[in-house]
Amino acid sequence: MNINPVESTIELTKLSPPQILFGTEIDDKSSSEQFLLSMYDSVQASIFVVDVLEDGDFRYVALNPTHERWIGIRSDDLRGKKPEDILSPIDAAKVRQHYSDCVRFGKTISYEQCLQFQGIPTWWSTTLTPLKDANSRIYRLIGTSSNITPVKQAEQAVGLQVEREQLLEAIARRIHQSVELETIIQKSTKELRQFLNCDRVLIYRFEADGSGLIIAESSVAPSDRLLGKKITDPCFSRKHREHYGRGCIQVLEDIYAAGLDSCYVDFLASLQVRANLVVPIFQEQDMWGLLIAQHCHEPRQWQQTETDLLKQLATQIGIAVRQAELHRQIKDLKAKMESQKQKQINQLQQVRNFQALVQRMTEQIRDSLLETQVLQTVTQELAQLLNLDRCQIELYSSCQTLVTITYEYSTNLPQCQGLTRQIADRLEVYQILLQKQPLQFLEIVPGWQPKLLVMSQMACPIFDTQGILGNIWLTRPSQEGFDEFEIELVQQVANECAIAIRQAQLYKQTQAQVKELEKCDRLKNQFLRTLSQELRTPITSISLAVQTLESVLTPAEISNIEIVPQLLQILHNECGRESKLINDLLTLTYLEAEPEPPTLIAIDLQSWLHPIVESFRDITSCQRQHLNLTVDRALPPLETDITDLERIVTELLNHACKYTPAGEYITVSAHLTGNAVELNITNSGIEITSNELSRIFEPFYHLFKHDAWKHSGTGLELALVQKMVRHLGGSIYVKSARGQTTFTIKFLL
Repeated sequence: MNINPVESTIELTKLSPPQILFGTEIDDKSSSEQFLLSMYDSVQASIFVVDVLEDGDFRYVALNPTHERWIGIRSDDLRGKKPEDILSPIDAAKVRQHYSDCVRFGKTISYEQCLQFQGIPTWWSTTLTPLKDANSRIYRLIGTSSNITPVKQAEQAVGLQVEREQLLEAIARRIHQSVELETIIQKSTKELRQFLNCDRVLIYRFEADGSGLIIAESSVAPSDRLLGKKITDPCFSRKHREHYGRGCIQVLEDIYAAGLDSCYVDFLASLQVRANLVVPIFQEQDMWGLLIAQHCHEPRQWQQTETDLLKQLATQIGIAVRQAELHRQIKDLKAKMESQKQKQINQLQQVRNFQALVQRMTEQIRDSLLETQVLQTVTQELAQLLNLDRCQIELYSSCQTLVTITYEYSTNLPQCQGLTRQIADRLEVYQILLQKQPLQFLEIVPGWQPKLLVMSQMACPIFDTQGILGNIWLTRPSQEGFDEFEIELVQQVANECAIAIRQAQLYKQTQAQVKELEKCDRLKNQFLRTLSQELRTPITSISLAVQTLESVLTPAEISNIEIVPQLLQILHNECGRESKLINDLLTLTYLEAEPEPPTLIAIDLQSWLHPIVESFRDITSCQRQHLNLTVDRALPPLETDITDLERIVTELLNHACKYTPAGEYITVSAHLTGNAVELNITNSGIEITSNELSRIFEPFYHLFKHDAWKHSGTGLELALVQKMVRHLGGSIYVKSARGQTTFTIKFLL
């Protein structure tokens, strides 16, 4: 990288007269000046002279012959030029900074720097000395430089050797600490690419079919990645495999200048490869894969140290592969031992499962009133526990002349569920079962499964103190009968089945009674509806009579009777109240008597709620209450019955207005909570006790702390609200704490 003075072919000239250095004309040189000049010309150190101009700029004056030889520039060609005229912009900026530092400090400075001359980088150790004139102004700099490029190159070589050893040590340590081959090779390829400063490093694993798979890659260009690709080299013949198998390597500095076959050049070019370095990876004596370093877009001169490094890394990766294979074998052996251990555990567990099955049945009978879930689970679990081909539960008819297979679980036998049999057709079997005795026998099954002709069957009766209910049938593809332990288990299961069946019968009777009560309740509702309609007629007549009386009586006629207007007003109010009571009662009975589904319309709560809330603005202002509305803008449309929803919101706002003291707040808000729209109506200044909260939705219930006569109403408003919310498919609840009460309505989306 350095310019050798012996090899330089540039013709060098003598320096100009010494006044260039000292600034005065010298005709007769003194002996001391002659001595200095001879040193300037002959010394092996590089000397250069720089003028410091008035404006602070710098221009070169001269070079001694040694410096000319080192940098290949004549002194005459350099004279009068600035640093930018001979150096790159970056190097010029660096030397200018040093010159400026010397002038600023006004004393000799020393430094090291790397500069490029004619495209060749060289390292210099420089001492810069300032010269001052009579006015103490620094007008010139004398520089002395030594070429230290060989020293720096030696330092870099040592540094590369250290990095190489550190890389090998890190990979060896990683192999020692980890058995995960993927982790080892991924990190190793990344570190190798960074050390070589190449475009791509790959690990290629051979497959059984002769192709290969890229299992690790580090690349500077993500768009050219090959990781995970299965690659078949059309030119990778048996000859090449034998070549790598002998431990040989491939070094290609330029695929277009290596004399390769055209098919191989095209193959490498298709993978964006320009320079290639390939080293085989061995697992013991077998070639496992290849370690590949590549330059993609330009040639690369591979160094011997780089080749040696890849060989060493390939050896380390081979060790990692062997280690991973041994770990896999150990893991398989452990798995096999664990499987044997698990088999023994399963044999012990089966004994525990017998007891657990009975316990689960007991819990299911306790938690479920229906026999279906219990008995269907029994058939499945018994079949799995005893390795049965089929498990059936059959139930007797009331006269015990027929049996019907009601529950069945089968793995590969024909389905028989729902089949009814006459007891008389197999009297020899059912006589024993009806005496509450278990029965087992072998049966030859013809035709349907030629390889298995003999089946072991067992039947266990299901009975209790009130009589026999049915039988459990078990079928197993074996000539071995059921042992005493299995028979005892099935008898315990049969006892639990009897409890489940009898409990289900009681539940059906209870359900019949419930339906009868529901019928009575419907009749009651019908009566209330009829009563309400009958009450409406006289109330309507009273209202009409009051209106007629009011129109007939003129102000002149009643001017002397002050109580008449008050009585008329009372009649109006009470007629209205009674009419609303009847309407609310009709609505309530309608909602309790299985009403028709609501008519759903998609609405935007942002625009829909605003006019409803605003209609209460006057009354809240008169009562000095603060009314607020907050609606989340991100709310999706809500499908609901707008008539019912308007009635719900109106009744809750009426309730809030009645019980909110002056100066307090009423807030209506709507927002999205999970997959539900939540509507809240909150009023402050009131707190309801837990006892009152539990009864707040009861018909005709009034809050204890408030005067029922002061807050007029039918007493059915909140009961109706609850019914209408449920009719719309929503839920409503109320909470009261810290001086405020909130009604919350949720509708699932």
